[in-house]
Amino acid sequence: QVQLVESGGGLVQAGGSLRLSCETSGHTGHLTKMAWFRQAPGKEREFVALIRWSGGPTSYADSVKGRFTISRDDAKNTVFLQMNSLKPEDTAVYYCAADRSVTSIRWDYWGQGTQVTVSS
Repeated sequence: QVQLVESGGGLVQAGGSLRLSCETSGHTGHLTKMAWFRQAPGKEREFVALIRWSGGPTSYADSVKGRFTISRDDAKNTVFLQMNSLKPEDTAVYYCAADRSVTSIRWDYWGQGTQVTVSS
């Protein structure tokens, strides 16, 4: 099993920044990729950013490109989401997800989420 614990959410004014962290524990050696998703009130959960443990290009939703950066610290088994130039529409619960599949995407593990609120 793999455990994911998010932190770093909070309240910030529009234009501000936050850095989310997702600490992983357990059997993390077989994970192939990790991602951030978010869910705003009344909306479906949506993809935000993805990073692969083996390296290679990261991926972002169009709505966050140029403002958000996903990164990882292998020594700490932690994935980060640096969020700059935040907008009120970025308000959501942000979830970390991990995948162990090599040939597909299925997101086997999820964290509990961390609330991000951006005031105008």
